[in-house]
Amino acid sequence: MIMAASLCLASAAPATAQDAPTTLPKAEADVPTWPFEASDLPVDPAYRFGELDNGLRYILRENATPEGTALVRMRIGSGSLDETESERGLSHYLEHMAFNGSTGIPEGEMIALLEREGLAFGADTNASTGFETITYKLNLPRNDEALLDTALMLMRETASELTIAEDAVERERGVILAERRDRRNFAQEAREDAMRFVAPGARYIDRLPIGTLDILESADAADLRALYERTYTAPNTLLVVVGDFPVDVMEAAIHARFANWEGGTAPVEPETGPVDVTRGGLAHIHLHPALSERVTVTLLGPWVDEADTRARRRAAITRSIGYGIIARRLSRLARSSDAPFRAARFARGTIFEDARSNTLTVTTEDGKWRAGMLAAIREVNQALTHGFTDAEMREQIANIRTSLENRAAGAATRANSFYVAAALNLVANEVVPTEPAFQLALFEEVVPTLDAETVHAALIEDALALEKPLIRFQGRRAPDGGEEALTRAFAEAMALAIAAPQDAGPARFAYDDFGEPGAIISDERDERLGFRLITFANGVRLTIKDTDIREDRIAYRMSLDGGTLMNTAEEPLRTYLVGSLANGGLGRHSRDELQSVLAGRSVGLSVAAASDAFSFAGITTPRDLTLQMQVLAAALSDPGYRPEGLEQFRRGIDNFFKTLRATPLRAYGNAAGAVLSNGDPRFTLQPRDAFFALDYKGLEAVISDRLEEGAIELALVGDIDEEAAIAAVAATLGALPPREIDFRPREAARQRQFTTERGPVILRHEGESDQALVRLVWPTKDDSDFAEELRLGLLARVIRIRLTETLREELGNTYAPTAESSMSSIYPDYGTFTISASVDVAQVAATRMAIAQVLSELQSGPIDEDLVARARQPMLEAYDNALKSLGGWMQLADRAQSQADRLERWFAGPDLLRGITAEELSMSARQYLCPGEAVEFLVLPEEAPAPASAR
Repeated sequence: MIMAASLCLASAAPATAQDAPTTLPKAEADVPTWPFEASDLPVDPAYRFGELDNGLRYILRENATPEGTALVRMRIGSGSLDETESERGLSHYLEHMAFNGSTGIPEGEMIALLEREGLAFGADTNASTGFETITYKLNLPRNDEALLDTALMLMRETASELTIAEDAVERERGVILAERRDRRNFAQEAREDAMRFVAPGARYIDRLPIGTLDILESADAADLRALYERTYTAPNTLLVVVGDFPVDVMEAAIHARFANWEGGTAPVEPETGPVDVTRGGLAHIHLHPALSERVTVTLLGPWVDEADTRARRRAAITRSIGYGIIARRLSRLARSSDAPFRAARFARGTIFEDARSNTLTVTTEDGKWRAGMLAAIREVNQALTHGFTDAEMREQIANIRTSLENRAAGAATRANSFYVAAALNLVANEVVPTEPAFQLALFEEVVPTLDAETVHAALIEDALALEKPLIRFQGRRAPDGGEEALTRAFAEAMALAIAAPQDAGPARFAYDDFGEPGAIISDERDERLGFRLITFANGVRLTIKDTDIREDRIAYRMSLDGGTLMNTAEEPLRTYLVGSLANGGLGRHSRDELQSVLAGRSVGLSVAAASDAFSFAGITTPRDLTLQMQVLAAALSDPGYRPEGLEQFRRGIDNFFKTLRATPLRAYGNAAGAVLSNGDPRFTLQPRDAFFALDYKGLEAVISDRLEEGAIELALVGDIDEEAAIAAVAATLGALPPREIDFRPREAARQRQFTTERGPVILRHEGESDQALVRLVWPTKDDSDFAEELRLGLLARVIRIRLTETLREELGNTYAPTAESSMSSIYPDYGTFTISASVDVAQVAATRMAIAQVLSELQSGPIDEDLVARARQPMLEAYDNALKSLGGWMQLADRAQSQADRLERWFAGPDLLRGITAEELSMSARQYLCPGEAVEFLVLPEEAPAPASAR
């Protein structure tokens, strides 16, 4: 269960104590059932909206992407804001209790029941608590009606039948406290400080969903039941079901399960504020050693009640262009070679229904806040004063149009999650779900009425005046001059000279001719998967998978021989800058110029270093496939080694090194590589100066021959016209000079050793004094034996379930224990098996003992067959659903020619998985997870003593 506290806020603060919310009821007789009933917008007709006699509402939609699946959501229209002073945190506590016993489901059985049906805990079975809602979530892997009925039965049990037994409340208390502990860190502290500064006295800051320690430690079943009975009522409940069922079937199932629920009444609307919209002219400083430097300038104004209508959307389109241009200008500055800030953002928002806001956020390198603040404020002030150019208008309009065209073209295969989000947004924010074709048509109606002056006027009308803002600084060291220096800097920025922007002429992409299109020397089909396998005369390999699972979308991934295997012990960072190469743009276009040149096109450029290849991946459309291939070919033949790309990389180095140990997980992640690899430099964090020493000249020397002649394998998956796709690749990648056909084996670089040292390793972190991390890592082997890989993967799921039952549910030591097997396909005989738990420092010894007991139980056997089934079924369902997304197909299509043998594993997987026995899992646990063979990391606060047995 994940606590989510999402808000559309700028910031916020403490509250007037309110023991019983006393404002207007949520549902009055003259209020429409659905917001679209009072709007002139045409609601998407594929939704079905309904209401039972008891007041429960539902939104349904039949949708077959992914095919044969469905999403079920139950939204309780009350969250932490509905709590009284003595209930703070109990909405989230109640969310947890939904999985701890009801009239029809004994405690501990709900998760097990779902696991047997193939729903993995966390991934498919979850819930979240926010300020205004609690949402329960089930992702159904199959569209059989019995499973839908089971899902709705469980939702009904949660809605009205929770037992909330005293002993169950006590058992769950530790889990709640563990979650609260794990979420407390420097970032959360900074968020709360920002809220308090912007809106001191507002009630919502005292109603954070995670609650207060004293109430969480003292609450009993009666306290929880009182909140449950007040807020879990039929009129306060919404069901959303989207998936591959007929709507009539969904509707009948809801009536069958929920029609006899006694209605009750909806709670009153809770107070959120007050927020003083006249508050301004103040500055505030918040410091913490782990915080990067940031200045936030906030302007407050009265909240405006805007119903979702055609007029509002037309106005939103107009002003969004202005905000988009400002964002574009700020990003251009951030990418410049002598950038004044790392990033900057100017946004509009609301604080519930108490205020609206404009917020300028400027993130800088330490000590450079003033220069960043001056530059960003000047940029915003210039836009608000002088407006925009025609070229800027054209770029924004092109981008918005393309986005809307893509939505319309792909509407038939939008994912279930998209339609669920739209349904929930209707109720949460009164945004009417409309069809993409309508959204595009409305945009095209508005565009002829727009010019630079119109957009500027709309922005001026919407944006709050840059006067007397709230200025907040956060970082490691206070600015010289303190708060007064912040206010002086704002005044200085507003006094800077500004001028009307200069228009730039239209730009044209410089790469459209790569020579004679490449000839095909091999063209075959793998009928099992529907792959078309092509090789061009220059050695480029192309795999095409035409599928209708995502209309108007094509996923691509180009693998280029290279990768981190090119690193050496002497030069462990040889390829590190590859991930920043795209920031340098192309030889004839800077990154910023590319953004303008490619405006209105679904084309991108990104590069990452995998183990044995450099990967260029993204999503495009059939109409932009040729241009995307041109960009890839240009990235190979004329990369942009520009200084601004390097400077952008360097601006983040210091902040990274100053937060190496800011949390237990960071401390582990930055130190474990050296420990586990016996100090192999390739897997060891290098010194700060080594990163600053990197430059594009060195990178070019390392990768230039790979760009020019390294083996290339391209995979295209999606809505593809095969002949058009082949022609596009032939004219670009296929037209490049001859290349190596095979990826280099680099056998010497594939040697990786697991440390010979075993036993406890004490690491220290600089985070909260009560936080600790226990992580055990065992060596295994590589993934050449697929059956063994599946066995260890299944064993990891079995262990995760048992750790959840023991560490979480029985002991209350941790929130989300994990177990994972990772067997390498790159390094022979190398793999790891990891068990991890974040716990209180005082619980480290008990946690270690509990983990040892679980392992002993599994090794001695026999492992319970039901436990194995609960672990196995979600894996089998994942297999069944893997090829219902472009990403799933890409996992097979990528390297389908150079690693063709790995495709056989796909076909063998389900039967191998079904054949794994409980005894085999016990044998694997005995073989690999011997207690004395693990490296046991204990990540502790600086001053905490290590357990006696670990010293």
